[in-house]
Amino acid sequence: QVQLVESGGGLVQAGGSLRLSCAASASGRTFSWYAMGWFRQAPGKEREFVATINWSGSNTLYADSVKGRFTISRDNAKNTMYLQMNSLKPEDTAVYYCAGRKNTVYSGNAKEYDYWGQGTQVTVSS
Repeated sequence: QVQLVESGGGLVQAGGSLRLSCAASASGRTFSWYAMGWFRQAPGKEREFVATINWSGSNTLYADSVKGRFTISRDNAKNTMYLQMNSLKPEDTAVYYCAGRKNTVYSGNAKEYDYWGQGTQVTVSS
């Protein structure tokens, strides 16, 4: 079982930056055995993929809408994943969720994730 807790959300002006964190507590398996991802859901919209990272952090994948602005990373020694968000836009406003899957390979498909955090709100004002 894995518990995921996001933090770092908030209100920021367009062009600003935020850093989200996802702290994981895992029983039975170490954090490094899980590929991780970030997803987001805006009001009235479907949950969408943002970024994903493999078990070691050596491979990452981004949605086109955030490529070049967001950076996903992880620190397996701290059981924590991060999402550095720069040049934020109002359309980035959403609840951001971290997710973990029982596989070392990353995935952009939400259905392939086994564990989810409760989400953290990010609001970008224009």
